[in-house]
Amino acid sequence: MDGITPQYRVNELTPDPRVSFDPKVSGDYVKYAHRLAARGLVNSSVGGMVIRVPHPDHEQGICYAKPQGVSLEEVEVEDLVITDIPHGRILAGERATTVGHQMNREILRLRPDVNCVIHLHHDETIAFLAAGYEEFRSFSLTYGFLMQKPAHYLPASINVEEDVAPIKTFIQDTNCIIMRRHGFTVLGRTLSEAYHRTCVLVSEVKRNIIVEQLCAVNGRTPEYITDEELAKMGTYGDKVMYPDVIKRQ
Repeated sequence: MDGITPQYRVNELTPDPRVSFDPKVSGDYVKYAHRLAARGLVNSSVGGMVIRVPHPDHEQGICYAKPQGVSLEEVEVEDLVITDIPHGRILAGERATTVGHQMNREILRLRPDVNCVIHLHHDETIAFLAAGYEEFRSFSLTYGFLMQKPAHYLPASINVEEDVAPIKTFIQDTNCIIMRRHGFTVLGRTLSEAYHRTCVLVSEVKRNIIVEQLCAVNGRTPEYITDEELAKMGTYGDKVMYPDVIKRQ
């Protein structure tokens, strides 16, 4: 910081009377957090989720997050906190956020099109890459249309939860960060989109494991969707996943 003292510190309590919890946003946060847990994707208190909401006094918006020590499986409306995005100070609520919240805020800061980030320590993703595979491949006709950008893989030596600096070098070109020995982070323009991208990602990882097992038994070669095909699917993603209503003339 070149000797300059920052205006605020991460998790500094700075209650803002102009910031209050929106019951709809809080309710949606808890609903989708519990949906992730119901799918078996939540491990203890690790992992997290943030939702960005516009606010007239905060240029980059404000974000809802769960506090440290509470899992997505356990979280309830009264547990939530609201932070700003540039500094991570607590605007509403009283509990500290997790280390991973710094990563989530940095993603929101760099990607104004993203309004939800989901980070999970997913068992099958960790196991598949730990088994010696460099990356997972796509077999389905849904993954490319929904994810729309290629996954970015980080080596186990880089933990962008603790040091967010590398994020700026790749975040514009992906909607999914695969973190070896760690899990994954998925981005979405809405909470629903981030959730469905998470669901299609874990399904694709599961398909990779099944296909590799079946091919090993039968001596066959997996039939991958090529990177070129995935890139083309990504360009048609919105038209396929979110088609516009055609009004009768």
